[in-house]
Amino acid sequence: MINQIHPNKIKQVLFLAFILLLGFMILRETQMFLSAFLGAVSLYVVSRTWMMKLLTQLKWKRWVAALTIILGCIILLMIPFYWMSTVIVTKLAPILENTAELQGYVQKINLFLQQYVNLDLQSMDFMSQVGSVAGGVLKRLLESSVSTVSTFIFMFVFLYFLLYDCMEVELWFRRALPFSQKNSNTVINELKNMIYSNAVGIPMVAVIQGFVAMIGYWIFGVNEFGLMGILTGIASVIPLLGTMVIFVPLSLYMMANGQFYQGIGVGLWGIIVVGTFDNVVRSLVQKKMSNVHPLITLIGALAGLNIFGFFGVIFGPIMLSLFLLLVKIYGDEFGAKNELEPELEPKTNP
Repeated sequence: MINQIHPNKIKQVLFLAFILLLGFMILRETQMFLSAFLGAVSLYVVSRTWMMKLLTQLKWKRWVAALTIILGCIILLMIPFYWMSTVIVTKLAPILENTAELQGYVQKINLFLQQYVNLDLQSMDFMSQVGSVAGGVLKRLLESSVSTVSTFIFMFVFLYFLLYDCMEVELWFRRALPFSQKNSNTVINELKNMIYSNAVGIPMVAVIQGFVAMIGYWIFGVNEFGLMGILTGIASVIPLLGTMVIFVPLSLYMMANGQFYQGIGVGLWGIIVVGTFDNVVRSLVQKKMSNVHPLITLIGALAGLNIFGFFGVIFGPIMLSLFLLLVKIYGDEFGAKNELEPELEPKTNP
């Protein structure tokens, strides 16, 4: 008898293909709101406990509780972001308009290294690339920080409906997962840990390191200590190098500019004080939250910057971690591991 595909299987495949096509079309047309939606989901996970307390313990109405939480998020997020974006726009805009100024800073550092260390960055084809690369990254951050205002508005709109219909949304999400009860719980718990680790842990580490670095820059007489502190905090998301991307060139530039002892102070402050805070804060975050591999953070942040802009340093690692988790869940749910395990067990003689 010839094996034939059951008509129900064909209908199922066609129906799934139609769903995927429709979902792709919707996602393509609403891509501009993706950052806002992911931000709303992250804030929902973080604020869910407070929402439940307001509803169950204090017996607040849904709309009052949702608006109260949104107001708190606006105060905690918008005020620091407004100050940070103002500093970035006003201080970086002149440099980005004239990339020769940025290359001039690098040239001065190169001359200093040639004189004292006999190291020529220009001979390593470093000088021709640093201006364009650094300028491109800073320009993307600048453009995305300006467009983030609209992202915040839509994010809070999405967050309101997620909080207002929190029970229904969570029930729908559990039913929509095509996994067993065990794997569904694993996805939900791991996703919650990922969001806490990236949406709370990464900004927490960045803010603390940026603030500590800013104090050191102010002590040692850095002119734009506020801007340098913000850039140091942003650079803290880069694995391995991290804040060294900012304070090492800054230290070298100050020494090359005649502020030798101040430059040494900035370098020692970055290595000893900022580095110590980095180790302490990251260890505390890893104990309380999910421990994300540095390579996932690096690749996710780089990909996220191109997709989501400024928020990519947070959402990129979340999406990459979620992708790897779903691959693992797929293997557990549909893989042949359980079928192969009996064959791999050693046979014992009777």
